[in-house]
Amino acid sequence: MNVDWREWEPIYEAIRADFGFDRAADGRARDRLWRLSEPFEGSTDSLASNSEVVIAGAGPSLTTDESLARAGAADAIVAASTAVDRLAAHGLSVDWMVTDLDKNPETVRELTAAGTPVAVHAHGDNVELVESIVPACASGSILPTTQVAPRGHVVNIGGFTDGDRAAYLADALGASSLSFVGWDLDDPTVDRSKAKKLVWAQRLLYVLERRRNERFGVLDGRRSEIDVQSLPID
Repeated sequence: MNVDWREWEPIYEAIRADFGFDRAADGRARDRLWRLSEPFEGSTDSLASNSEVVIAGAGPSLTTDESLARAGAADAIVAASTAVDRLAAHGLSVDWMVTDLDKNPETVRELTAAGTPVAVHAHGDNVELVESIVPACASGSILPTTQVAPRGHVVNIGGFTDGDRAAYLADALGASSLSFVGWDLDDPTVDRSKAKKLVWAQRLLYVLERRRNERFGVLDGRRSEIDVQSLPID
């Protein structure tokens, strides 16, 4: 399930340099998650090779009629963070949640208790959340993830934000096609930090679609403007 760390490390370093992340702190967070979690024991069948998977972001467009219809028609839904709650409010359950625990911890606990897998990400800024939430979740229902080199059952699936990491998870678990709802890449309501993260999300989706030989509709009209000079792709 892990990305090839030798190939992914230059991408991580480019992100780290842009945001000023502390690599040692990311490593400590990974190790804390490793100690507090158990190996993932859930099923990955919902994202098997013949599945059309919707990657749900939490943007304003998520609850439009079109987005909800597309999500409801998919074989599986992988949702980022609060997109889980917004879809649930419209009667749609998800097959996976992807989160770094910064917004809706109770949803994480509820999903794991019900047997829905959650990919929980550790990084240098969320160790306290990892320590308070992960031990309260059902054993074996969490897929622990990191943004540095993997360790034991803590994997690096690729991606950076919850949203693009959800796409990388679906890819790692064998989804045959990916589509995107709730991705408002030009959302004027987000702060500068979030806007910068969305720029990186676009870059990483571009890397992923090239690797998959697939065209993601969410990038239509954007590819020529995506700065990928710092990324190790042809």
